[in-house]
Amino acid sequence: MEWTGTWIFNPRGVEAFCALKKLCICAALMGAVLLRVNAESCPWSCSCANSTATVSCLDSQETEIPGDIPPWVNTLILRGNNVSTLPECAFSPNGTELELVTLLLSHNNIQTIEPYAFLGLPRLQLLDLSHNRLVVISEMAFYGLEELRYLHLNDTLTAFGARQLSRALDSESLRNLQRLELSGNRLKTVPLASFDTFNLHVLVLTNNSIEVIGKDNITSFSELRNLDVFLAQNPFRCTCDIETFYHWLKNSSQCPDSHQLLCSQPDGKKGIPLEKLRHEDVDCRSAELEAVSYVFLGLVLALIGVVFLMVLYLNGGGIKRWLNNFRDACRDQMEVYHYRYEQDSDPRLANVAV
Repeated sequence: MEWTGTWIFNPRGVEAFCALKKLCICAALMGAVLLRVNAESCPWSCSCANSTATVSCLDSQETEIPGDIPPWVNTLILRGNNVSTLPECAFSPNGTELELVTLLLSHNNIQTIEPYAFLGLPRLQLLDLSHNRLVVISEMAFYGLEELRYLHLNDTLTAFGARQLSRALDSESLRNLQRLELSGNRLKTVPLASFDTFNLHVLVLTNNSIEVIGKDNITSFSELRNLDVFLAQNPFRCTCDIETFYHWLKNSSQCPDSHQLLCSQPDGKKGIPLEKLRHEDVDCRSAELEAVSYVFLGLVLALIGVVFLMVLYLNGGGIKRWLNNFRDACRDQMEVYHYRYEQDSDPRLANVAV
């Protein structure tokens, strides 16, 4: 069957089709240009994921932070490199602010953080500096991180770096900090005496060398009612020095891992959970009373000894006469016994007596 219909020309339809075709071509060209720009702006030693706005620079052994980080990045992962120093404006050397929200810098052998190292990252919320070897931390190291919420410093502090940390954290730039992780740093004390400048919700101090939590720290913890403090795997010294800490654990719910806290000293309490200690085990007043009783006993004995010596000194003549009389009495008695013994042993005297 042959179709004999008539084709009707519609100029408006052709114009609409051409316009749609041009729009599609323009969109394709723009997409290609954007992809090309993103591909060209990705650092050569890194991989970029446009869909997640992530740049990863892994195990490249680079000694410096890439200087061509694209401004559209939300997550930057630098791991397995050899970046010993974070200089000023390390991530925005040309003054361009980045959109970074997450910055992961673990395992890079970072030893020094210079002043204003993170300047140009006003939107950064998570900073991970774990598993490095921080020796020098400038007081202004974290300047400009007003939006930072999470700071991870696990297994990264040397002894010298730990002493500088408190000054670096005492910055108004960190007033919105909510979680601070300091696990595995061999810390002997809590590095902050006060938490007034923070909005902390979580403080992780696990796997350190803390023996005693001081009264000032307990006071600071109690002032932040929403704060959770994690303290497992620390060698606590279970003497009366932890009395305040012991009562805080008993009366507060701010230590979620309190059931994991164990005594390390003294030997008689080693391995005992702090929760199972008795009140008298950490009562400083009992220990003080016991010490006072021993001191008092020593003083009494010393006084008795002094009195005895004074009596001997003041009554020396009488004592000497008494000793002489006692000696003479003993001598007379011995002579009597000796005489009787001689009589009993002589048979002639015995016959005379009969």
